[in-house]
Amino acid sequence: MENLKIADKEFKSRLILGTAKYPNYKILLEALKASETEIVTVAIRRVNIDNKEKENLIQILLDNNFFILPNTAGCYTAKEAILTAKLAREALNTNWIKLEVIGDDETLFPDIPELLKAADALVKEGFVVLPYCNDDPVSCKKLADIGCAAIMPLGAPIGSGMGIRNPYNIRIIRELIDLPIIIDAGVGTASDVSIAFELGVDGVLLNTAVACAQNPVKMAKAMNYAAKAGRLAYEAGRIPKKLYATASSPLEGIIGRHE
Repeated sequence: MENLKIADKEFKSRLILGTAKYPNYKILLEALKASETEIVTVAIRRVNIDNKEKENLIQILLDNNFFILPNTAGCYTAKEAILTAKLAREALNTNWIKLEVIGDDETLFPDIPELLKAADALVKEGFVVLPYCNDDPVSCKKLADIGCAAIMPLGAPIGSGMGIRNPYNIRIIRELIDLPIIIDAGVGTASDVSIAFELGVDGVLLNTAVACAQNPVKMAKAMNYAAKAGRLAYEAGRIPKKLYATASSPLEGIIGRHE
């Protein structure tokens, strides 16, 4: 399977995992390893960075050689998101940022005008911006034109487990944009991950589906298998769908058959 390339980095795994909602750090670490992910996203406003007296999530991830992708979860304006991205760059010495600007507490859908404003400012300041956005081809194209390194449309609302609610839009986004497309949010189980990859996306980011599963480690392993299967199926090229049957064995030479 081809590597996932974003900006100037390549990754063997096409899964990105979040770090919230796990019962404890031990299970989190086991799940991350079972998924074989390399990129792990962290809400920079919600984690302990400096207090050495408490268990430090960032240090645990660094000690286990994960690539940390800080995110701006909890930001509701471009100003908040830009400030959080700069704090992350200072604290973690990285210019990569998963950009989130939330529009409403009920649906957690993005605020697109604020998102575009924040993305434009951060790209101009040299950030590698990966924006969480709606599955709207127009918004995705605008983010690509700004200079984002990848586009991250939602599959369904965050934490909903609804899977890919609008596969047709995802296919349009894939055809319109020559950048990595990463499904972000809404995945519920392994089949959702396979479907996403079969649509041609380059990666899937998930959190709740693993963290809140009855057995997070087993679910993480299932997501790993699903990602590989879905991507390989996409690269292999599926047969076209047909309304009527097509014999899988040739009809020529069958005994007793008359033309």
